[in-house]
Amino acid sequence: MDYIKGVDISKREYFEILENNFPIWLNEYINTKEMLYLQYVSVSCGKIYSKMFNIKTNYNTLDHSIAVALIVWHFTKDKKQTLAGLFHDISTPVFKHCVDFMNGDYLKQESTESLTKTIIHNSKEIMALLKRDNIKIGEVADYHIYPIADNETPKLSADRLEYSLSNSLFLYNIAKLEDVKQIYEDIEIQRNENGEEELGFKTKNIARKFVSVTNKLSIIYRDDNTRFSMQFLADIMKKLNNENLVTIDDLYQMKESEIIDLIKNSKYKEVFSMWQNAKRVNISKEKPKDVYTVRIKAKVRYIDPLFQGKRISNQCKIAKKMIDKNFAFDMSNYLYLNFNF
Repeated sequence: MDYIKGVDISKREYFEILENNFPIWLNEYINTKEMLYLQYVSVSCGKIYSKMFNIKTNYNTLDHSIAVALIVWHFTKDKKQTLAGLFHDISTPVFKHCVDFMNGDYLKQESTESLTKTIIHNSKEIMALLKRDNIKIGEVADYHIYPIADNETPKLSADRLEYSLSNSLFLYNIAKLEDVKQIYEDIEIQRNENGEEELGFKTKNIARKFVSVTNKLSIIYRDDNTRFSMQFLADIMKKLNNENLVTIDDLYQMKESEIIDLIKNSKYKEVFSMWQNAKRVNISKEKPKDVYTVRIKAKVRYIDPLFQGKRISNQCKIAKKMIDKNFAFDMSNYLYLNFNF
């Protein structure tokens, strides 16, 4: 199977913006069993399956991983860094960050990352390719060692750039393809306040436009419907696991569609159907009685990118105001639907 040949035209056009000369050598790594599995894990953390979110495009975790690799390759032309970008989500389970919620890690959302090296090491295909290319596993198993691929919030990295562009384009209709192109073509490698390499913007108004896009996404990532849905899916998976209907290993090997079939054939099928067909969650300042209720905070994803080597928030009052408003978003309400389980 050659995954890239099968992607639809909208994804192909997007990939071409990120790198118009696709690195053919990357295909063998993409087409390994462990990477191909990621096409069955949606980047929406399961939200694509509920009418609350009206998500029409199935942009999956393999698409995201390929796009991150293309960004890294575009700016570095370094195989090791590019592979680290490709592999960074190889340990992602079904419903993506919902498993972090299942593990109680809803603020950092990093609980599955430690498995990356293990999955690569256990893959005969990937290890054979790395050996052939004279690349050590330690050089590709942790993309945190490459600042262009990944860095600390609020810096801009290939990973944050990619999910910002693709989510705004494919999932939430915040940006059009021409907006993505304009933003991407204004980016270059700059030096930040610590003397480290970081992706940054050449033009002030485009940097500000990017902040506007990412702040809208930041609210979406932790709005009431999202927090409720991610915890709801996490709790269902936890119950299925406690009842020996799903193992932890299953969450890393089964397709999301297969897990959903299990849920629909379990005693949780009715509450799952209610969640699927709900248009929005109910909100209360006081804890409601006799219904399934969620009241949690979630990770604040935000980006304060460089503009000509300095943070845009320090150079643009509008950008700073947008970022400050993002942090003020209220996550204190009780969230519920009219069911219990």
